[in-house]
Amino acid sequence: MLLENKVVIVTGAASPRGIGKATAQALAAQGARIVILDLREEDAKRAAADLGDAHLGLACDVTDKAACESAARATLERYGRIDGLINNAGITQPVRTLDITAEGFDAIVDVNLRGTLYMSQAVLPAMKERKSGSIVCMSSVSAQRGGGIFGGPHYSAAKAGVLGLSRAMAREFGADSIRVNSITPGLIQTDITGDKLTADMRVDIIKGIPLGRLGDASDVANACLFLVSDLSTYLTGITLDVNGGMLIH
Repeated sequence: MLLENKVVIVTGAASPRGIGKATAQALAAQGARIVILDLREEDAKRAAADLGDAHLGLACDVTDKAACESAARATLERYGRIDGLINNAGITQPVRTLDITAEGFDAIVDVNLRGTLYMSQAVLPAMKERKSGSIVCMSSVSAQRGGGIFGGPHYSAAKAGVLGLSRAMAREFGADSIRVNSITPGLIQTDITGDKLTADMRVDIIKGIPLGRLGDASDVANACLFLVSDLSTYLTGITLDVNGGMLIH
């Protein structure tokens, strides 16, 4: 068991077909005790119950620093430790540059970038105290290629910010044996993308993917498992592409 007796927080993990839920399942299968965070307490608790009695579901708005700190405290009260954090919570908005509003910009940056910072800040003191920890930050291929299929330029900018933040935290906390890495998924089949992807779009997109298929949530989940486990103890500050070859660089 790669994560036996480890405690890992996964944000935005209540959606049934989402990357967060798939990640929580993959980590739990390797022995981790999972804390699922999502906006609605009932959704988070239901998702945690699906994993078994050993897991915890909590309401948390990652754009609220106090809520993030409260979730970290509740985790420590329940389990006494925090070994890993998967910064998965995110939202997107498919608009072009000239159509981005101030409200839309703030919403995208707040959840994707500010939420990654706030949740990381909430768990880092406990990790520093134990001199151990792994944080995985969810970016996107759109941050690398300058635009995605379903995300606007402000989404690309926020996800690029996640890469910079992750690398800076990796450099700052390496001396405390805390690793911080990023994942850049390509087009993954989830609840968010499922109802927006037409048959014609699917065919066109797959033409540009050398592996010849769209990604599944489990593909990203397994990458999270690798980075949060001891299989990657000498990796920090890296960006792990999970895109089937959509972007090779």
